[in-house]
Parts: sequence; C-alpha cells; structure tokens
Amino acid sequence: MRISDLIKMGLRNLGRRKARTALTVVGIVIGTISIVVMFSIGIGMNKSFQESVMQLGSMTMITVENYSYDYNNHNANGPTTQKLTDELVEQIRQIPHVKNVSPVIDVQVTLRNGRYQTNNSISAMDYSVFKDFGLPELKTGDYTPSKSKKRIKIWSGPNLFQYFYDPESISWSTKEVDPEKDRVTMELAQDETTPIDSNTGLPSIEFKTYNTDIAIFDVDEYSEYSYSAYMDIGDFKELYKDYMKGLTGDYKAKAKKKLKEYSSIKVNCDNVKDVEGVQDAIKQLGYSSTSLSSMTKPMQQTSNMMQTVLGGVGAVSMIVAAISIANTMIMSIYERIKEIGIMKVLGCQVADIKKLFLFESGIMGLMGGIIGVILSYIASFAINKFGGSLMQALNNSMTYGSEATKLSVIPWYLPILASAFAVAVGVISGYYPASKATKISAIEAMKSE
Repeated sequence: MRISDLIKMGLRNLGRRKARTALTVVGIVIGTISIVVMFSIGIGMNKSFQESVMQLGSMTMITVENYSYDYNNHNANGPTTQKLTDELVEQIRQIPHVKNVSPVIDVQVTLRNGRYQTNNSISAMDYSVFKDFGLPELKTGDYTPSKSKKRIKIWSGPNLFQYFYDPESISWSTKEVDPEKDRVTMELAQDETTPIDSNTGLPSIEFKTYNTDIAIFDVDEYSEYSYSAYMDIGDFKELYKDYMKGLTGDYKAKAKKKLKEYSSIKVNCDNVKDVEGVQDAIKQLGYSSTSLSSMTKPMQQTSNMMQTVLGGVGAVSMIVAAISIANTMIMSIYERIKEIGIMKVLGCQVADIKKLFLFESGIMGLMGGIIGVILSYIASFAINKFGGSLMQALNNSMTYGSEATKLSVIPWYLPILASAFAVAVGVISGYYPASKATKISAIEAMKSE
C-alpha cells in the first residue's frame, strides 16, 4: 500500500466518525494544555526566582563576615566573632580559582546639603575591583578615584539622596537632593571610637568636612544597589588617620583596631562552579563564609521539585487521554472487522494494516497537540494578565505578573516537545489496537455482519 493511499484511508476513516474522533482529540487537547501550562508555570517560577536572586548580587561572590552565624544550629549560641586581617586576605588570595579579593570596612557617615542631612553606611573597598565584583553600570560618573586629594569619591545608588532631612525642623521636613547639581559634603559619623563630652552628651571632637564627587549607579529602585554606597578603602584610611589625630588613649586604640580588622572580606571566584570549593578552602582556614550560590541551592532544588510536580500533574491528564485513544481505536476495530477482512483478502500486508491504525491514532495525537499548544498560549496570556495580581496578593515578596517577570513562560522548545509527545502518546496508545487488528482472521472477518 502506498503512503498516499494510507493517508487518504486514515483521514477518511477518522472523518466517518467525527463525533468520536472529536471527543478523543479533546482529551489530547486537555492533556497537552495541562502539560504546557504546568511546565510553563514551573519555568516561570524558576525564572522569577533566578531574577530575584540575581538582583541580590553576583553568584560568584563569597562574603566572609566578622560575625558568623551557625544557621544549621539555629543560632543557638549566637554569632561567632571572626578576626579579619590583611594576613587572612592574602591567604584567601592564594586559594585556587579566587579571582579577586577585597577587604571591606563599613563606614558610618553623614552627608550634608546645606541644613539638610542624611546618615548612611558606606562600604570602603578597593575601587579597582568594583567592576569585577559585579557593581552595576553608572548613570553618571565613572569608576576612577577623585582627581583631587581634597575630595572624596562616592559610588552610590540613586535612592540614597531621596530623604535628606532638616534636624532643626519640628515638622521633620525632607528634600530630595540631586547629586549632579547640589553640593554634597561628607563627615564621619559618631561611633564607638568617638569621645563624648560628659556634660553635653555630644562628641568632644570636631569632624572634618569633605567635599564629594558622586557617581550614580544606573539601577532601578528595587535593586540591591539602589540604597548602597561605596568608597575607596585607600581614601577612607587617609581620612580616618586624619580623624585619629584628635583621639587619645583608649579611643585611639579602638580606632587603630578598626583600621587593622575589617568588617568583611569580599571574594570573587572564576566561575559559579568554583564557589563551593573556595568556601571549603576558607573553612579549612578556620573561617565561615556565605554566598548566594550556597544559600540558594536548597531553594533551587525546591523550585525544580515544584516544576517536576507540576509537569507530573499535566502528565496524568495525558495518560487519561492515552486511555481514551486506545479505547477509541479498539471500538473502531470491532466496527471495522469486515473492512479489515476485505483488506486482507485483497492482499494488503499485515504491516500496512498496522500502519493504518497507528497513523489514525497518531493523527489524533497530532491534532490534539497542535490545538492544545494554541490554547496553551491563550491560557498562558490569561495567567500572566490576571494571575500575577492574585499571586502578589497572596505573597507580596514575589514578583509574579510584573512587566519583567511572568508567572507563565513558554520557551520555544516546549510547544515542539509537547506536540511530539502528543503524537508519541497517540502512536503508543494505538499500538495494541493495531496489533489486535492484524491478528483478525480474514475468513472470520468476512463472515461477520
């Protein structure tokens, strides 16, 4: 039998039983929609999770804090103090697959614009590794230090200048400062190294005021860097030594210790795959560390598991559809026994008869798959349009339904795989009925009414 004859006969047979064929195809459509939509929701959740994590920072970054928490012990013993020194920085630098290392000192400062001010923390780091550490592109300025020794360069997020307040105002009036146009000065803020006048309760030393050059990160308001600020650790050490000139006794000793012991150490690895090995090497040095890679690994496993569960729910629908195809084909065989007998008498080969029934079941799978994919795109659109607000209402911490992240994401390969799977389900479901048809005796078939 020629392939063209096979196709014509198969389509004609399906057309003769339109209602049964349509109901069987509907089962495949439902199964295909279930698989595509369920997988798309899982993919959308995974993508949303990845984008949320990437907003927190680079996956190749490791942080060694001066206070370490034992998360496995639920902080039963509180934080453990870790002494972070230049010696440790050099030891970490020698670890294989470590790309960059920089000590970090958290600096409390007061930024002023006229009578308005704001108090902030600035991370003092080696400016030469800023871009390697994943700091964002700049909207204004560049990643070079200030050209004047009398000015301090600050790299900052845009939101840092939104809430300058007037400390003398009773109504707590605020203003938004434009660092490109407005003059902003910086002073070191009071800390544990600052001597206090016992009579007034105010610092007994005068803080020096520094003019600033400010570069602004090109980030949105939800980024980790929107409220962050950085300065070169070399600049900080120079101004802090200047501050120390006014200190004596224990205050000066505390200030010297602050310059020698860091708040944290930032480590950048060659590749995200190297993070775990570098963390193990740091642990062998006697220090604990944290990274987004290690913190998010259990969450990633949970996300993958949810995606598998959702796909499994869709697969159950397809199994039901497969049973429907098998039932339809078996019923078709009982109705077409005489036709099968005639085909055998006319000399049709057993293989051709089997191909005919497999073709019919495969076509039903293909039709159901194509229609199901089309309807899946419509369902995905509806989920993204109306489901995002619902998910945000249930959990404000998620970003589902936003312009950047969708609840349902259908990658290009998913419709192809779903259609192929639908055809495969149709062919497999029709295999037993097709085999049964080939075993029917031609003589007995001709006798049937």
